Amino acid sequence: MNAPDRYERFVVPEGTKKVSYERDTKIINAATFTIEREDHTIGNILRMQLHRDENVLFAGYKLPHPLQYKILVRIHTTSQSSPMQAYNQAINDLDKELDHLKNAFENEVAKHARDF
Repeated sequence: MNAPDRYERFVVPEGTKKVSYERDTKIINAATFTIEREDHTIGNILRMQLHRDENVLFAGYKLPHPLQYKILVRIHTTSQSSPMQAYNQAINDLDKELDHLKNAFENEVAKHARDF
C-alpha cells in the first residue's frame, strides 16, 4: 500500500522542532507558526482562543496538504502586542482551561463513583 505509516501522524522526527516561528516580512506584527504533527483539533481550538484576545487582528490556520502532518497558524496583532506574545498567551490560557475541565471531570467521576 502507498499510504504512510500511522505513527508518522503523531511522532515528531528527530531534529524537527514541534513549533517553528516565521515573521512576515511584508506585514508588521504578523507571523506564521508551523506546528508539526497536529491537525484541525489543535488548529481550531488555538484559533478560537486567539480570537478572544483583543490585540489579535487576525488568527487563522490551514493544513497545507492532507498527507503533510502539520498546521500553519497565522497571527496578526496590533502594535500593543506581538504574534509571539499572543501565541504564548493563548497556549497558557488553553492549558489553564483544560486543567480546569480535567479537574471538574475527575471530581464528578469521583462523586458518582462513591454513589455506586
